[in-house]
Amino acid sequence: MNDRPEPDRLPDTPHPRETARIFGHDAVLAEVAQAIGSERMHHGWLITGPKGTGKATLAWAMARAILAREPGGGMFGPEPVPADLHADPDHPVVRRVMALSEPRLSLVRRPFDEKTGRLKAEIPVDAIRALKRFFSMSATDGGARVVIVDAADDMNPSAANALLKLLEEPPRDTVLILVSHQPGRLLPTIRSRCRVLRLQPLAPAALADALARTGADIPGEQVAVERLARLAGGSVGTAVGLSQLDGLALYDTMLRLAAGMPDHDRGLALALAEMLAPREAEPQRLLMQELLGTILADLARAGVTGRAPEDLPPETQAALCRLSPDHAAAQAWAGAQARIAGRLAHGTAVNLDPGSLILDMIHTLDATASQALFQTGHV
Repeated sequence: MNDRPEPDRLPDTPHPRETARIFGHDAVLAEVAQAIGSERMHHGWLITGPKGTGKATLAWAMARAILAREPGGGMFGPEPVPADLHADPDHPVVRRVMALSEPRLSLVRRPFDEKTGRLKAEIPVDAIRALKRFFSMSATDGGARVVIVDAADDMNPSAANALLKLLEEPPRDTVLILVSHQPGRLLPTIRSRCRVLRLQPLAPAALADALARTGADIPGEQVAVERLARLAGGSVGTAVGLSQLDGLALYDTMLRLAAGMPDHDRGLALALAEMLAPREAEPQRLLMQELLGTILADLARAGVTGRAPEDLPPETQAALCRLSPDHAAAQAWAGAQARIAGRLAHGTAVNLDPGSLILDMIHTLDATASQALFQTGHV
């Protein structure tokens, strides 16, 4: 069981239930703490926001705070709830939650398929129906019960309808916590029956603190931290992936190539293609495509605003603004983004050599730079 993959865990990082502190969401934490401390705790909560911003960590913190707040008078007892939702790690309930052995907690997530040896693609309706047994068994223990659904987006239609019935007629003393990366995919009736907590992308300082907890490498310079936060969109999960794949170095290489266009460094281009060509380099190739999209978007934005990202060196900012001096150039770079993505997708589908695809991509970038500068009279 311990060797099975967990759909709600990032590779080589602690699980959200193992994360004791939440960074960068003080207002949301205070709102939740006040709700748990009152006698009118809403039965349904929907935690939304970009991936990697701490939604699952918040769900587990809520579960610990609720379940450890027994027994005593009322549903959650008389003790005040810490504003950061901190719970004593030595509390018996907290230790059982960590071990997934707390009888008043049920976790719903994509199940493991014994036949294929992989996680299933969806949360099936049986996973929601099984909660009836959980409610009947845990009711004898007394106290509040918590259900975490992570991620609610993974439910198939039958499972979503079954969960809706629970939200419409919630079992007594039960709190359902739904984690959602794309709440627009949920039934409107599910969203309307939940109290929504929206988590925003983390600021650089909070992102660095959260990364330190995961054990990921953190850049030493503040400007590099800001660059990582921008590339990750304020998402800890995305930042971890960038860190594990040495994404900042790859981004720097691609920027150096772009800055020299339309007469790019051919040696650097060949070295990049050689590095990313092996089969085992597929994660880096996928990251390269994401970073390329960021660079092209920044080029298009530079043509409109006259500015490049402030965390880049001055000479790189100047190079991007040179390549995209006006609206016409911005349109050329915006068009290149879709064209290159299409060529890469087609080439991958027909199993073309990855190194050749990367060189083709660089050639297209070079041609786009020539076109943009020629059309705008800057050649």
